[in-house]
Amino acid sequence: MAAIESNPKINLHVRSNSFPTAPHTFVSQFEEHLNRLKSSDSASSSSSSLSHKLSGLQDLQDSSDKFLQLSTTQQVLAQKWVDELLDGSLKLLDICTTAKDCLVQSKESVYEVRSAIRRRGAEAAIITVGSANYLASRKNVKKAIRNALRDIKGVRNSLTVSSSAKENDMLSMLKEAESVTVSTLESLLYFISEPKGRSKQSRWSAISKLMQPTRVACDCQEIVTNEFDEVDSALKSLICQKKHASADNLQGDLERLEMCIEDLEIGVEGLSRKLVRNRVSLLNIFNN
Repeated sequence: MAAIESNPKINLHVRSNSFPTAPHTFVSQFEEHLNRLKSSDSASSSSSSLSHKLSGLQDLQDSSDKFLQLSTTQQVLAQKWVDELLDGSLKLLDICTTAKDCLVQSKESVYEVRSAIRRRGAEAAIITVGSANYLASRKNVKKAIRNALRDIKGVRNSLTVSSSAKENDMLSMLKEAESVTVSTLESLLYFISEPKGRSKQSRWSAISKLMQPTRVACDCQEIVTNEFDEVDSALKSLICQKKHASADNLQGDLERLEMCIEDLEIGVEGLSRKLVRNRVSLLNIFNN
């Protein structure tokens, strides 16, 4: 992210005095997970790529917690920086909670529509009511996410490492871990709330075609599927009666969205537990 300076791959054998002369296994693991996430494709926003990144964040938080248990880490952070890291951990938990709440609300709405459709003898109006309720719920979810995205702008400012802290390798790495976590959660929130993000990709694709005409066929195939977009479009068409949507086809879209939400829920819930544990470790450093 632009808010924090990304260091090149760190040579653990030549570091400032904030690290021991010999690299510790936990330090190496932390750096390995961090660099892997930093080098991942930030432009990819499919549900599978987000699930993969959430899993990677859990590994990062695991190694971060082990990193925080090192006596050298605790000695350095306890001097000055732990309070700043505690503030960042609380903000990450707030964003994570918003993502969890939005996923839960979305899954409940999907279940309601699927239940209405399964009642084959029900009047079409019942399905329409269920669809309208789903879209109303989506509106509430998008509003909550817009508020969270505004808060993220403030969080990014706090991720900037001050000039007095730039020589502190430990703090820089932990702040970079915060930055990567915020970036992934932000991508998740956009994925849930703005499935029409494909339009941005289309604009880039148009530019790419002008620059590299020979790749037109390939670029046209690089459209990322968004399960929220598919269901939103199908239900809006059903309500507006623009076309007759097969209940089986709609049920399939809803099933895929429900599976997508469940996968993302697992990732966010796991990440939330790791963030809570790391916050406890920071509080222990602060209190000792």
